[in-house]
Amino acid sequence: MNFNSSLVSIGNFDFKLNHLLIIGILSLSFSTSFMLRSLPADYGWELNEFDPFFNYRATQYIVDNGIDAYFQWNDELSWYPHGRDVSSNSQIMLHLTAATTYSIFGAGGNLYDFAIIFPVIIGSLTAIVVFALVRIIGGTTAGLFAALLFSISTPIIIRGQIGWFKSEPLGLFFSIFAVYLFLSGIQSKNYKIIIPKLIGAGILLIFSLSAWGGNQFFILPIGIFIFTLPFLRTDHKFLIWMIPLFTISTIITSLAFERLGTHFIIGLGGLSLIIPTIFLVTCIFIQNKSNENSKNRNGLLFLFAIILLGSSFLILGSDSQFIPLPSHRYLNALNPFLTTTDPLTDSVSEHATTTLPQSFLFHSVLMIFAGLGVWLILKNSKKPNFINKDMISFSLIIGIIGIYVSSAFVRLEIFASLAIIILSSLGLTLLLKEIFSNKTEIKKSKIVVLKLPFVIGLIFLLIIPLFYPVNANVTTIVHVPPTIMNGGSTYSMSTTDWIDSLNWIKDNTSKDAVIGSWWDYGYWIQTKANRASLADNSTVNDHIIKKIAEMFIKSPDQGWQILRDMESDYFVVFVTGQRLTVDLNDHPIYLLGGGGDESKKYWFIKIAEEPLAKYLHNDGTSGTDYFWNETILGKMIPFTPLGYVHLPTNQQSLTYQPGFSPIYVKDIKYPIDEDGPLRLVYSSPSFDVEKGGTVLGVFVYEINKDYVPVN
Repeated sequence: MNFNSSLVSIGNFDFKLNHLLIIGILSLSFSTSFMLRSLPADYGWELNEFDPFFNYRATQYIVDNGIDAYFQWNDELSWYPHGRDVSSNSQIMLHLTAATTYSIFGAGGNLYDFAIIFPVIIGSLTAIVVFALVRIIGGTTAGLFAALLFSISTPIIIRGQIGWFKSEPLGLFFSIFAVYLFLSGIQSKNYKIIIPKLIGAGILLIFSLSAWGGNQFFILPIGIFIFTLPFLRTDHKFLIWMIPLFTISTIITSLAFERLGTHFIIGLGGLSLIIPTIFLVTCIFIQNKSNENSKNRNGLLFLFAIILLGSSFLILGSDSQFIPLPSHRYLNALNPFLTTTDPLTDSVSEHATTTLPQSFLFHSVLMIFAGLGVWLILKNSKKPNFINKDMISFSLIIGIIGIYVSSAFVRLEIFASLAIIILSSLGLTLLLKEIFSNKTEIKKSKIVVLKLPFVIGLIFLLIIPLFYPVNANVTTIVHVPPTIMNGGSTYSMSTTDWIDSLNWIKDNTSKDAVIGSWWDYGYWIQTKANRASLADNSTVNDHIIKKIAEMFIKSPDQGWQILRDMESDYFVVFVTGQRLTVDLNDHPIYLLGGGGDESKKYWFIKIAEEPLAKYLHNDGTSGTDYFWNETILGKMIPFTPLGYVHLPTNQQSLTYQPGFSPIYVKDIKYPIDEDGPLRLVYSSPSFDVEKGGTVLGVFVYEINKDYVPVN
């Protein structure tokens, strides 16, 4: 079959069979990505996780009040009574892009529904952009492989599924598009499109940073790549204006965003572009003034001097704070061995260090193909008509850096995935070329017999992530309920406990009521209940978070006073557990634990800087008698330990023993009809679950303003 045969001609353009094949594979990539990302909708049509609720509310604010009002907005529902200056510490580009696309394509529909589907569409479109990027690097076949692999990538789909109205999907779309424009610009020979491509690359790179700060990842490989260009390219007259044009476009665009601006320019992000650009111009000047035999040597000596000087300047600047350093999570990406003494940072699950089993779970056989890709690239690098040297350099740079930074914490596995996709696509393409190259005269029938099993085996290996491991493949990992349907617990089930509770708060409290909770639930309270919260998921005020943690483990009277000082009217506690299939003397008994506040005691104590042994047994989870009897959190959890059981053997004990699990009974310490510091005014439906059911209990306590402390 001749793939270059023309199907139809439109003017001077011939639509060929290979064009139809490309469209078909890209359509398959888009459809596969769309279907996988949409799986959580089986559990309910809701926004997912926590941040999307604020992003939806911010987008709604633009739709209702306009862009000018948005940039003046102090969100009074956030961090009561201080509020939050939204434009200075938010993903502005996500809000602006979503509001703009909604006004164009929303057709008067519900914005909440639009926000739910937005990440699915953007994420699926990104598969096509990945095709364009990798096509520039390694050709059409590699681009098609990349689009397919992107559409089934577990880390990328996890952080771009339906309802994930968060920073990553749009941020990746902008950043990958920016890198494509940059690489295609420096590869182009048409000066009419070079300038808009390079300017567009700089603009979109800043757009991506404004959508998600994590996209600073892309600056590092671009900066290192620029360092290599004087040694890989001979068109120095082109480079000497092309790269500065891109850098200037990036720097100027950053000034339009309050969160970036001068902080970005003189920070590591801006300097990672400015210094390589200055080096490139200076290095080319040095090389042009050197003779042919010494130009590369002199350039390398200058590079070594820049690295030495830059390293010294960075060390001295960090000590003097002359260079504004990024937050710990970004520094941790540069140095995975960097540790923190901040328990608040450590308590965030997405900041957990990536393990090797997790990496293999995420990437599976693609890790092998990525390694194969590196080997084949290096093996074939000197062959004629191979990938351009600069593209080889870029693919290896972004591959190595992507895998490196992902070792810092789990959230950055999407960069490892992107790196592995690029290298795997190149490796698969080169492997196919070697297998199907006509180096010997073989009959067509023998070619089919010999090479068909290879193709079948290759396809089988590539679809392994779709079904293996059985309980941890891409379909099963993604097919989980939206967070608000299970409270972010470890239970893969869907309930309306949180939604019912938030609706109750909205309907049964005054509009100016202040709702306290752990910061995890702040955005839900603001968006679903339309009430002010003490703390939320932006974590912009460590002091308030620490104050709430201290309140949890204070005595009831002291905790009540802290809540009064914070002007809280209500406080929400979330408790997860399982009602057992048997009762004790007609009383239901429970196992607690599964991701609610009962499971976060360890971090409350750490953040409050209190000794763990005072509140927890040596398993780090079971509360001591002091915790249950003397702290306000122990009193707010409407359960009391009855005894302890060694579950494998059913051995029982009245006191804690290592390896034993506490068994609980219901015990409401602050009922609505008593005059304590708190009153339980609402409990969600699963508090009364039947035998063998799961408890995802949301408990709303009213602060008794008339309470008089004993001491």
